[in-house]
Amino acid sequence: MESIDYLIVGAGIIGMTIAHELISRNPTLKIVIVEKESEVAVHASGRNSGILHAGFYYTADSLKAKLTADGNKRMKAFCYENNIFVNETQKYVVAKDKQELEWLYELNNRAKVNGVITKLVDAKDIDSNIKTYKKALFSPSTASVNPKEVCYVLRDKLIEKGVKFIFNQPFETIAFSYNYLINCAGSYADKIAKSHGIAKNYTMLPFKGLYLKYYGDDKPIATNVYPVPNMKNPFLGVHYTVTSKNEIKIGPTAIPVFWRENYQGLAGFKLNEFLEILYYSCKLFILNKFNFRALAISEIKNYRKKNLITKSKQMLHNIGDDFRPMPAGIRAQLLDTKSNELVMDFIVDHIDNSTHILNAVSPAFTCSFAFADYVVNQILDKKEA
Repeated sequence: MESIDYLIVGAGIIGMTIAHELISRNPTLKIVIVEKESEVAVHASGRNSGILHAGFYYTADSLKAKLTADGNKRMKAFCYENNIFVNETQKYVVAKDKQELEWLYELNNRAKVNGVITKLVDAKDIDSNIKTYKKALFSPSTASVNPKEVCYVLRDKLIEKGVKFIFNQPFETIAFSYNYLINCAGSYADKIAKSHGIAKNYTMLPFKGLYLKYYGDDKPIATNVYPVPNMKNPFLGVHYTVTSKNEIKIGPTAIPVFWRENYQGLAGFKLNEFLEILYYSCKLFILNKFNFRALAISEIKNYRKKNLITKSKQMLHNIGDDFRPMPAGIRAQLLDTKSNELVMDFIVDHIDNSTHILNAVSPAFTCSFAFADYVVNQILDKKEA
């Protein structure tokens, strides 16, 4: 194979947007993306909710705060330029009591600091079917897209620009040389990083996201409806999503699972992963870090469809019961094994001639084009240093 300037591991949205940023800056680069699956976006990039987040959840000192609003604009621009439908669904965050109302004010303040437009509105001024305590937080820039369609269009554009994809190629089997490695391997990014001598205090802790699709004949909502999240962990809670096809779904859950691709049954079972994840899950359960015990017990109950539906009904006055399962997703959540805390922000690490994207969790899909710009700037600055 000809000399490769950049080898990117992982054909998800992060790997592909980084390739897009690199080739846009220098069309002469030789870039290869290797992927262990047979197609792009097989895992998190193709199994997420498709929501383009606004960026008001995050503290101002975080990368998520710096990149989400810009990422939202860039992703929408890419979609509009390439005839990918963007459903400008908008969003309401609702409160169930006085304490959660205080958090709505906090989220509104974070929005102002992060340069995101939001508005606190009275309960009487929103859709009459949405249930909230006194006020709701309105987000006009939240939208939804089909994540697989975005990834497939991006794949085709990269091929047109000369980027080469090699599928069914696990990183461990690569036998060719390259000048620079960019590790975007998602749930296995920590493993590749450790083979380069970094990320020693990190491991992936997977959480399963279950969704249920609404099959009722009515149209109970036309916008996304979210609860106030528990700000001590990175999950946003079970919510209503209006998809790019105007379908309604509820979810996702954040159920702890015991191997990295534990989508269904025993498929993808790996004993070494099972033992490692079981160890850390038991440790967190005993120590009860970030209230993991209550989180785990509550989320495991969501395997029962009835529990998931009951949670979602707390946000609407009227909706039917005809919900049916959809394909699950896995959130590859980074755990700091030294502090026993979940890593809340994006993590990017560099060593020698490699860059490692260690924690590209939600809203990474929204952020992807802005995140790619950020990462490429860091790589080029590192090369020039």
